[in-house]
Amino acid sequence: MSGDGGSSGSGGGSGSSSSAPGRFADYFVICGLDTETGLEPDELSGENFEQTPLRRTFKSKVLARYPENVEWNPFDQDAVGMLCMPKGLSFKTQADAREPQFHSFIITREDGSRTFGFSLTFYEEVTSKQICSAMQTLYHMHNAEYDILHTPPTNDKDICSTIEDCNGTSVTKLQRFNSYDISRDTLYVSKCICLITPMSFMKACRKVLEQLHQAVTSPQPPPLPLESFIYNILYEVPLPPAGRSLKFSGVYGPIICQRPSTSELPLFDFPVKEVFELLGVENMLQLFTCALLEFQILLYSQHYQRLMTVAETITALMFPFQWQHVYVPILPASLLHFLDAPVPYLMGLHSNGLDDRSKLELPQEANLCFVDIDNHYVELPEDLPQFPNKLEFIQEVSEILMAFGISPEGNLHCSESASKMKSLRTCDIVSDKRNGNLGGTTLNSYELLKENETIARLQALVKRTGVSLEKLQVREETGSSKKDLKVQCDEEEFRIYQLNIQVREVFANRFTQMFADYEVFVIQPSQDKESWFTNREQMQNFDKASFLSDQPEPYLPFLSRFLETQMFASFIDNKIMCHDDDDKDPILRVFDSRVDKIRLLNVRTPTLRTSMYQKCTTIDEAEKAIELRLAKIDHTAVHPHLLDMKIGQGKYEPGFFPKLQSDVLSTGPASNKWTKRNAPAQWRRKDRQKQHTEHLRLDNDQREKYIQEARNLGSTIRQPKLSNLSPSVIAQTNWKFVEGLLKECRNKTKRMLVEKMGREAVELGHGEVNITGVEENTLIASLCDLLERIWSHGLQVKQGKSALWSHLLHYQENRQRKPTSGSFSTSGILLDSERRKSDASPAMSPLRVSLIQDMRHIQNISEIKTDVGKARAWVRLSMEKKLLSRHLKHLLSDHELTKKLYKRYAFLRCDDEKEQFLYHLLSFNAVDYFCFTNVFTTILIPYHILIIPSKKLGGSMFTANPWICISGELGETGVLHIPRNTLEMTFECQNLGKLTTVQIGHDNSGLYAKWLVEYVMVRNEVTGHTYKFPCGRWLGKGMDDGSLERILVGELLTSHSEVDERQCRTPPLQQSPSMIRRFVTISPNNKPKLNTGQIQESIGEAVNGIVKHFHKPEKERGSLTLLLCGEGGLVSALEQVFQHGFKSPRLFKNVFIWDFLEKAQGYYEALEQNELVPEENWQKRARSFCRFVTAINNTPRNIGKDGKFQMLVCLGARDHLLHHWIALLADCPITAQMYEDTALIKDHTLVNSLIRVLQTLQEFNITLEASLVKGIDI
Repeated sequence: MSGDGGSSGSGGGSGSSSSAPGRFADYFVICGLDTETGLEPDELSGENFEQTPLRRTFKSKVLARYPENVEWNPFDQDAVGMLCMPKGLSFKTQADAREPQFHSFIITREDGSRTFGFSLTFYEEVTSKQICSAMQTLYHMHNAEYDILHTPPTNDKDICSTIEDCNGTSVTKLQRFNSYDISRDTLYVSKCICLITPMSFMKACRKVLEQLHQAVTSPQPPPLPLESFIYNILYEVPLPPAGRSLKFSGVYGPIICQRPSTSELPLFDFPVKEVFELLGVENMLQLFTCALLEFQILLYSQHYQRLMTVAETITALMFPFQWQHVYVPILPASLLHFLDAPVPYLMGLHSNGLDDRSKLELPQEANLCFVDIDNHYVELPEDLPQFPNKLEFIQEVSEILMAFGISPEGNLHCSESASKMKSLRTCDIVSDKRNGNLGGTTLNSYELLKENETIARLQALVKRTGVSLEKLQVREETGSSKKDLKVQCDEEEFRIYQLNIQVREVFANRFTQMFADYEVFVIQPSQDKESWFTNREQMQNFDKASFLSDQPEPYLPFLSRFLETQMFASFIDNKIMCHDDDDKDPILRVFDSRVDKIRLLNVRTPTLRTSMYQKCTTIDEAEKAIELRLAKIDHTAVHPHLLDMKIGQGKYEPGFFPKLQSDVLSTGPASNKWTKRNAPAQWRRKDRQKQHTEHLRLDNDQREKYIQEARNLGSTIRQPKLSNLSPSVIAQTNWKFVEGLLKECRNKTKRMLVEKMGREAVELGHGEVNITGVEENTLIASLCDLLERIWSHGLQVKQGKSALWSHLLHYQENRQRKPTSGSFSTSGILLDSERRKSDASPAMSPLRVSLIQDMRHIQNISEIKTDVGKARAWVRLSMEKKLLSRHLKHLLSDHELTKKLYKRYAFLRCDDEKEQFLYHLLSFNAVDYFCFTNVFTTILIPYHILIIPSKKLGGSMFTANPWICISGELGETGVLHIPRNTLEMTFECQNLGKLTTVQIGHDNSGLYAKWLVEYVMVRNEVTGHTYKFPCGRWLGKGMDDGSLERILVGELLTSHSEVDERQCRTPPLQQSPSMIRRFVTISPNNKPKLNTGQIQESIGEAVNGIVKHFHKPEKERGSLTLLLCGEGGLVSALEQVFQHGFKSPRLFKNVFIWDFLEKAQGYYEALEQNELVPEENWQKRARSFCRFVTAINNTPRNIGKDGKFQMLVCLGARDHLLHHWIALLADCPITAQMYEDTALIKDHTLVNSLIRVLQTLQEFNITLEASLVKGIDI
């Protein structure tokens, strides 16, 4: 988790050079065989003893290091020993290939800063007699054991012939003969020389080491003793200052390195070319996406340097973001248990080149990205979102690669056949100098690719953009011909620099484009820094919702997940910490200056985003800077010179790396012009920074500490300590993991709740509990990842890709085998609230709460093919049903099973933590999620319908044939005929989403075609969501308002609302509109009288609800139908307006608002005919009003008068005509006849305020659900 600390930028900015006196290298180290202690087998490296002794690994030791220690970078013996020779010592005989191997490594300290190591491993003849005879003895023992285990065939000739037949493949047979004979064979052992440096100048260090080794192996002795050269590199060669180049002398030739200035991309010295050749652009981009989203990434290769190159390239291309988690590009064999870590990591695993991928026991793969580098193959986690503009991006990178003669598909040899790779032994590859690029020619020859079908694909891609491959080649040549500057390094090296910077610029440009206006969305803390830090976890530091709402739709899946990562959070934290330029993190400074440039170029409104692909324009400038540095070298270091050595020292024996003279190497020169000059400047700079941060009330060290803390927040496990591990250390690490998982769970649940309820709501304990959309999906996906990580921690044996699902399957199997004991969990346990509900009134029989049943629902969904997908769907369903915590508790209550599946230290067997974890999950029950319904939109779902007719009024005599049609946010059922005399039925149809309306009606047949329906209930049988659609009206000709069908608007029943009602016995303040209507219809006298104030208030609330609806982001809006037609909606509020002061003529004859509206319509039409038309505006309003009323009256549907009024209000709201109509009606003489003088509609001031309120709806584009306007086409 301490991938990169402070300034140690992803590409090897200096880890600690702030206090170091600017030397190029801190240590020179020699590792190898310690003849004193002899051969110690290295059990931790995991090699078994069936191997022949030559193939086994033995412990290597740090034999010497110069100087002994430097205070700014204390020597870490364990780590250096492990990483110089990660597999320990290896022995060979004269028969084996013994090419030297170079690799680099990183040591990350506890505080996140880094040191870089570069080592060259070569073989030396073993001169010690004891070691040779020990090896001989091991062979005798091995052969004796082997003969006991494998009784040999009687005839020796057979053996020989089988070996020839097998062509040397049968390893077991060979083992007996792959022997070492002290009299005949020469024994060689590996040794390694290594530089430890503060900055990662890989190419320079490689040359230094290779030239030193060459000095030892060449027939002539080197020009000076080796001590002189090593002394020079340790004490006399400075680090080049930022923006400068440096030249110093190796044993045989000059070595050049250059360092970017503070305004360029940070230092990065690994060849990007190699990564693209090994993986190809497509794979590389997928791997890059995994890294940005902080999946676990495991690189796999038989070359340490390849592991390192891929890891460093991936993290360098992330600029300006930095990997925040465990980062171990070379995982020593003794640390393999780290693969069990339930945290994001980027690790490199060495393969021996013999076993294939299937032999690898990886604890968890649900969110693992596995990269088999040597075989050109990437295994991706499921549902990986696309990187924005992926195709255009791939193309832009491909064009650069092709200009350098590299195939975008990667090097042919890799993709051609993995089998060819398998048949090659490691040693053959090692002997190939170009690190395994087996192609005979470099890829400049475009001909080679002509036949390749992948190139055909690329050409098609390229044609679209009008660049042809041939042209690219030409461009490159013209480029090199006009070069007027003579660079000091060789051509090949310069091309590597060029390619590196071009690719890096293209990647960096993606982020500058994507986050060009990120600053606008940074939420600056209102308190001072101190208190901001203490509350860091609760604080939002970036306005994600607003940022995402500006992004093009296709970017959202990637961006919404990326904004949740630790690296993004740290990036923004850095931004908040350093708001002044001088104190900015260097990486941030470079990024911000680029963003500013982009904004100057596109002076468009910052929020208007386009998905137009903007190509990179900074390449030439960046290339020029490097070219200038290489053409004119800024610094040349002191030449190596003879040291003050005793006579006879520095003797030289070809073929052996000499024992160096420690007295001359252990200390540097007493005074040195550049160390002296450098240090005070360093301190001066520190002072300036100190004064600068005074006003922040934090001095620099404190600030460092804080930034570090901010980094650690999401992370608990820091970098693994590279030391030889005892079981207790392993246990302790695992304990850290357990604590880490718990903390992460706490933060995730809190974050999801805050997201869901909005900040104020959480503080007040209530709120708009309804948010959906991208943000929610992202959070739920990351919760699923967390659960997978928890379930795969400490697994005994891995089965399937999803640990959680395989646990569930075991549980299901157990339950089916012993149904008696398990009856507790499978028999329906009723939820308390449901049981209460069922006593009160006729209701549905409650759904059983059953974990197994929910699993079956998921297993029945044919669209979900994989285990990981099933586990995720199950989590989503349990979240929606508010049963996640309860289900997992049941799952874990089977202790036998948990014991069988998990090791003692596993998270799921730490009881306290497990309890706390379930408790955190319980908090999700406070909010309503629709994370299942909204995601699986195409699956079939059974719905259960229950119709409750009124008991009082002869419902049983009803003779007509009823029908029902249910609509939801995702679709509607169409008309379902209900068999006569059934009030309950279940049917299946495609997921309707959240339910909004029910249309219910009948065909008016039979003698008694009148039906009084109280309400309708509909339940989704998978998620258990139950909706209630209140009616309380008659359906029948001549009854009530003569309606044969009604549109009912439903609301989701929440289990807790009933409980609340039980406790508080006071009647509701205002009766629901359905009640009012019922009173109006049954006996007009006891109408509840609302005064004008209450009516105005309810209009205000209804309109306000609609306004609020439109101010929410589109993905988070609830149902508009509910706001128009539901309880307290616009229709019922306007109904109150027109009911107020309405004259009710005689008893027993009902007059409806619609009757009044029809009369008004008649009046206006008469006016038209008599051509007594007032001003034109008025005429337009009158016409539109008449047109709508007529259209609604002519509809073929049998909707009653109140239904017609509802339809008119909805259409009026849609077309923004309501306020015109109110104005029209207020002046109508019909109003004077039909209303009392006190009526609201006759009071001008009240009408005017009503009109003003309704006018606010004009700016919204209201779209009506189909069920509201069926049968009308206006």
